[in-house]
Amino acid sequence: MEQKFCQSCGMPLTPEVLGTNADGSKNEDYCMYCYKDGGFTTDCSMDEMIEHCAQFVGEVNKHLPSQITKEEYIGQMKAYFPHLKRWRKSITVGNDDKMPDNPALAPVKPLIGQMADTLPIAFISSVDSDGFPYTKAMLAPRKREGIKVFYFTTNTFSLRVAHYRANPKASVYFCDAEGFKGMMLRGTMEVLTDAASKQMIWREGDTEYYPGGVSDPNYCVLKFTATDGRFYSDFYPRSFVIE
Repeated sequence: MEQKFCQSCGMPLTPEVLGTNADGSKNEDYCMYCYKDGGFTTDCSMDEMIEHCAQFVGEVNKHLPSQITKEEYIGQMKAYFPHLKRWRKSITVGNDDKMPDNPALAPVKPLIGQMADTLPIAFISSVDSDGFPYTKAMLAPRKREGIKVFYFTTNTFSLRVAHYRANPKASVYFCDAEGFKGMMLRGTMEVLTDAASKQMIWREGDTEYYPGGVSDPNYCVLKFTATDGRFYSDFYPRSFVIE
C-alpha cells in the first residue's frame, strides 16, 4: 500500500494518527497534530511549520542511515512542503492572464512562455512498464494554450506513444543553458490521432518525416496538460501549481 503523508507537516500517516473531520470521522489528508474537528490546530505559515518540524530532526535521524543536520532538514522541507496540499494555495498559478498573488512566482508565466516558444529542444519523460522514467529530447512544442497545454508531434509507432497509452503520467523539461534556467512541468500526456488534431499542428516540410502527409498513420499528436511544476532561475528554485 502506498505510504501517505500529512499534507501539512509531512509526517507519515497511519490510522492511529489521522486527524478528524467536524463530524468526528477520520481525515485522510492530515495528522491529528495538525487537524482536529474539521480545522487546523494552529494558524501558521509554511515557514513557521517548517521551523516547528525542524526541532524533531533528532527523531527523524533515528530512521535514517546517514544523519542530517537541522539546517539540512530545513532545506529538504523547503523543497518538499510546497507540494503539500495545505501550502499549495499560496503558490497557485492560474492559466489566465492574471498575475499570481505571490510575487516570487511572477516570473513563472513569462518564463514558461519564453522557454516554450524560443528554445529549439524540449525534453519529455514517460514511465515504462517497470516504473522507470524514460526521457527523450523532442523538437519544441508546435502549439501551446497558455502555460497549461502543449502540443508535440511524434511517431505513432514509437515506444514513447506506447508508454503514454499505458500510463499517461508525464513531464516536460525546458533548459536554457546560457541563461542558467530550467523549467519542469508535470502532468499527463494524451495521444491524439484524429484528423483535426493532426491538421492543427501540421507544418510545411513535415513530409520529410511523414511521407504520407497529414494522414500518414505514423504521424500523431502528443497533448501535454500540466498540473504543477518547478523552475530554477536566478539561483533559486520555486515550485508552483497550475490551475
